[in-house]
Amino acid sequence: MSRNARFYTLILLFALLLARIPPAWAATNSVTAATAGPRVVIVQDESATEAFQPNANVVRALVQRGITNLTGQSDFATAWRTIVSTQDIVGIKVFSAPGPQVGTRLAVVAGVVEGLIAAGLPPHHIVIWDRQLADLRQAGFGELAQRYGVRLAGSVDSGWDTNTFYESPLIGQLIFGDLEFQKKEEGVGRKSFVSKLLTTNVTKIINVSPLLNHNSIGVCGNLYSLALGSVDNTLRFEGDAPRLAQAVPEIYALPALGDRVVLNIVDALICQYQGENVSRLHDAIALNQLRFSTDPVVLDVMSVQEINAQRLRAALSLAARTNRFELYRNAALLELGSADTNKVDVRQPHP
Repeated sequence: MSRNARFYTLILLFALLLARIPPAWAATNSVTAATAGPRVVIVQDESATEAFQPNANVVRALVQRGITNLTGQSDFATAWRTIVSTQDIVGIKVFSAPGPQVGTRLAVVAGVVEGLIAAGLPPHHIVIWDRQLADLRQAGFGELAQRYGVRLAGSVDSGWDTNTFYESPLIGQLIFGDLEFQKKEEGVGRKSFVSKLLTTNVTKIINVSPLLNHNSIGVCGNLYSLALGSVDNTLRFEGDAPRLAQAVPEIYALPALGDRVVLNIVDALICQYQGENVSRLHDAIALNQLRFSTDPVVLDVMSVQEINAQRLRAALSLAARTNRFELYRNAALLELGSADTNKVDVRQPHP
């Protein structure tokens, strides 16, 4: 082979080698795509609570900082308009049954309501809701709704949609308020019907759940609060970890529920790691945080991990700790979010 032929052969081989090596930007982007996870914004201010009581002005500022950093917008109202439109009927789902101390706190919801109104939503387009109207009123949400001119609603009180339901072979013990209560037909008790509040009224949902332990599934979080707060015939799942682990993600995955969720906020002002729905502030710690994400699963997993960590610090017995993640793994399989906190993009912006 002549010198020129060898030279051109080497050039050709070198060109083929270069063609197989991606450019630096492509390699970087592929790594980023492979490791990028859901974004979680955690905002904190040590003065957000005092003696376990929220400081409304500080909490309002935390809501503003959280939503602007999550959306990448500098303006508070603009940030909310990236999440909802002024034509939406926005349902703010709270967890009110434990009361104002350890359930969703009024100050957090007030900050969300003020943001939505600043974004141009008419107050009557905003609905603060939970399963029972009585729980909402007892927790103080009636006064809050009146102050801002927004609506208050209970999913039970709104009635059930016979065309939208979750079906399971497990037959439930029906109680007053369930759609099929006292019915005797074959197959009664296998369906959990979705509230008409969601199927005929609310178009977008914002979840605001407390950082509160649940004995069977770890935390009374975004998935549990929305799923069991939206349907009837829920006693068949309560108190049984395997049943909850299957039912909660499957209910949440119903289009009338999960498809309408646009934001999840964990009220982590206070973490109660023992006691479930009973207020036990001696088994709680003030974290003075709010956590924001569009991913409900990763927030719930982080909450379970936080509860476990606080129980370890409190030197509780091994039997008192909860390490149940099956529900969240099932939720990830249904593509409701990510259960892998190793890949989460956590951002903790300072004031």
